[in-house]
Amino acid sequence: MVMAIIAIAKEKLDVLQEHGVDDSKKLSKKKREIIYNVLNKHFENEIAIIPPKKIDEALISSSSNLNILEGQVSSQLFNKLNSRISIDEVYLDCPSINIENYSALFKKSIKNKSVKIIVEHKADENYLIVGAASILAKVTRDNEIEKIKNEIGHDFGSGYPSDPKTIAFLKKYYKNYDIFRKTWSTYQKITSRKNQKTLF
Repeated sequence: MVMAIIAIAKEKLDVLQEHGVDDSKKLSKKKREIIYNVLNKHFENEIAIIPPKKIDEALISSSSNLNILEGQVSSQLFNKLNSRISIDEVYLDCPSINIENYSALFKKSIKNKSVKIIVEHKADENYLIVGAASILAKVTRDNEIEKIKNEIGHDFGSGYPSDPKTIAFLKKYYKNYDIFRKTWSTYQKITSRKNQKTLF
């Protein structure tokens, strides 16, 4: 999982529109990469890569879950960025059903208590600055996927459950590599079927 934060002065928000910034899911791979280079060159940002083991630990823990982990990482990214520059407002895309709880978790973990916090569902679609952060995260994720492919010598596709190449790789190599989230429902379904077959 990859998360990102970017800081942009209000008077420069038009630059995002000029370069075609949008929710990363709505852009082509080539367009995302072009915008990524512009954002990385001209605007302060922070990116966090959360390894599978860290996500598994959060999901297994009785005191944590994926939403809490994302809230913690978001606050860490904010604190890092805010240590370098002044931030008046922060916009967050909420992964949780409960916006109020997620907002409270974020506010509790940040050092700057005076910052205005706007938390919404689909914020990456509604605010250009959140769309910009989603592009940073998506391109970084894609680059990390390519690095892993090169390291292990296998092309497993996009890494998403909708990709047949990913599923075929998972079925064949689920025991061989530590690149899978063990709590991933797709992983659990496949390993469960494999384990059932070994009983007969």
